[in-house]
Parts: sequence; structure tokens; C-alpha cells
Amino acid sequence: MKLSEKAKKLIDGKNFASVATSMPNGSPQVATVWVDREGDTIILNATRSRQRTLNLKRDPRIAISLFDQSNPYSSVSIRGKVIEITEKGGEEHIDKMSLKYNGTPKYPYHIPSDPRVLIRVEATRIHEM
Repeated sequence: MKLSEKAKKLIDGKNFASVATSMPNGSPQVATVWVDREGDTIILNATRSRQRTLNLKRDPRIAISLFDQSNPYSSVSIRGKVIEITEKGGEEHIDKMSLKYNGTPKYPYHIPSDPRVLIRVEATRIHEM
């Protein structure tokens, strides 16, 4: 599914996303994360050991909520599925996200023993407010 213009604008802006995944017992797990996109594919970055990464490897269903930091009444909720989880490009991408969100070109918390992964998400439903 193509992302709406509003979804693209919120993802491209300096807005945080809340990402919901399912724990092994079915209970929800939510984390606030940085978010990016490549065309209509949503890109999340996490470490290989993060709970959301483990959850999404087991169950690719995901929900993402974003709101405009300057107008919290402007929001987008996205349901989707993970189409890829890869370490390729993860470390470089977190530096890109550090620049976007913190203004610093190098992410200061790299942990070589726990590599970064890119989580690519395809939207299946989009709701705008």
C-alpha cells in the first residue's frame, strides 16, 4: 500500500513513532522510536537483541502511530507487516537518524556486540486524523 502524503510528511519530519508489536504470550509491547522511509516503505532501526526485533521476527504484524510534534491533533496510525529485517546498512542508518533527530552526524551509542538492524515495513492500512 502506498503511504499517504500526510504519512510521508510526518515520517519525514522530526516526529517520533510509537511502534506496537506482540509478545510471545500475545500481550502488546510498545516503544517510541525514530522513523524513516524509502519511498512507501517505512524504515525502523533497532538492535538485534531489542524486544521489538525479536517480536517482529516471530510475528511480522506491526502498528505504528505518529503525530506532528507541533500539532498533536494531526496524526497517522498505520498497520502493516514487516517485509525485511537485515543488518545490512543498519549502523550507517542509525547515524543518519542521529543527524535527523539530534543534529549529530554520529550516533554515540554504537554497541559492536549488538548490531543495528533495519526493519522494513509495508503499510496495509492507514488512518489519518
